[in-house]
Amino acid sequence: MTTPETYADLGAAAWRWVLDQVRWDDGPWIPVSVPHEGGPPEDRDGMHSGIGGLAHVLAEVRESRGWTDEEQRLAEGIAARIRGNLATTTMYSYFDGLVSDLGVLAALEADGAEEAVARLEEIAADDGWEQPWMTPPRFPPHTRINDATLGTAGNLLGAVWAHRHDTPGAADLAHRAADLLLAEGEPTEAGTNWPFVPLRFTEELRAEHGDEQMPNWSHGLAGIAAALAVAGAELDRADLVAAARSGAEHLVTLGDAGDGGFVVPHVIPPDPDTEEVTYSWCHGPTGTSFLFAALEHAGVETIAGETPAQWHRRCLRSIRTSGVPARLRPGFWDNDGRCCGTAGVGDVFLDAWQRLGVEDDLAFAQVLGDALVERAIVEGDRACWRFTEHRNDDPLLPPGVGWMQGAAGIAAYLLRLSRVLREGRTTPAVARLDTWWNLP
Repeated sequence: MTTPETYADLGAAAWRWVLDQVRWDDGPWIPVSVPHEGGPPEDRDGMHSGIGGLAHVLAEVRESRGWTDEEQRLAEGIAARIRGNLATTTMYSYFDGLVSDLGVLAALEADGAEEAVARLEEIAADDGWEQPWMTPPRFPPHTRINDATLGTAGNLLGAVWAHRHDTPGAADLAHRAADLLLAEGEPTEAGTNWPFVPLRFTEELRAEHGDEQMPNWSHGLAGIAAALAVAGAELDRADLVAAARSGAEHLVTLGDAGDGGFVVPHVIPPDPDTEEVTYSWCHGPTGTSFLFAALEHAGVETIAGETPAQWHRRCLRSIRTSGVPARLRPGFWDNDGRCCGTAGVGDVFLDAWQRLGVEDDLAFAQVLGDALVERAIVEGDRACWRFTEHRNDDPLLPPGVGWMQGAAGIAAYLLRLSRVLREGRTTPAVARLDTWWNLP
């Protein structure tokens, strides 16, 4: 059996490798992957693959020990970069914009959240937030997005997170984002649907190509309904909770609840070039489980005849019985990161064990940790991971650096796994704006 010390040592080696990649040019930055030529990437400050994500590793490190001088300098540099852009940025997403900034500043316990909230209010139009990258001919000008990572639901999650930290203006922003989402709901026979892009921008596209959607956490109904549920609970708005429940009622009609589990397709209708079902944070039951935890937090009693807790357990059962983390075939589980792979799944199972104490959850979290140990590329006291893309001529990808798709996010998971095994269920879990209701 792998010891807590083994996980801790590997996590520390991965974090050391990440710190080696930090470069300084008008503040800190990291490459997306190594090797890297040229200067900072465009999204250098974001949570997904930029220095913002390193704040979340620093928050995990802080649970075990004080920061070194190097880490303190990095934290101060990240906070300075983020605060320096708040007044002028037009980026707002959970991955790489103002919502990311809210999570980063909270992780660092740094000032600036009030300015981020004010900027989110400032750049909002009457019907939502601009999406300059969604351009004709595929999308009409000024297209809006509903989802939890790039769109309005993500802004709602960020506003609720800021409200929980008593940030001035956050409650008003949350009400505004929630009302915008309510207006975009589409009634169905089973409940309410929120697609990635609202009907008013895609009616002609749907007429030509059909109703295409990604219904899980990252870009679809699961993430949007979860945002409404936690907002309803925090803002004392029963209408938002009812809307979230209606969304969940529709979602369960899209998935497979056989054999005691629950999975929803990655894409509807299926894409023949990808796995029909994935098990990740972004497009699988790992992320979708957050919806049912959110509904339980909001006091919802049943969805389609079962409790939110039962649906949550169904999601976890489907993951445990899927074959993850084995690479069963090309295209199945080629990634060990947080967004699409092993570390993201592991965190959800640790959340569940700390909240509920089901021993199978801790055991599976260790199975996932063991896969990370086995796949690590270790050189001395440094470690990283290389994911694969089976459709490439050279399937082995260069090692990623950042939070969602690299060694930083994996390091945080391994450090947390070690800490939980040493200290038990009551050890603090680092809350983030997309996880806080899933924790004890």
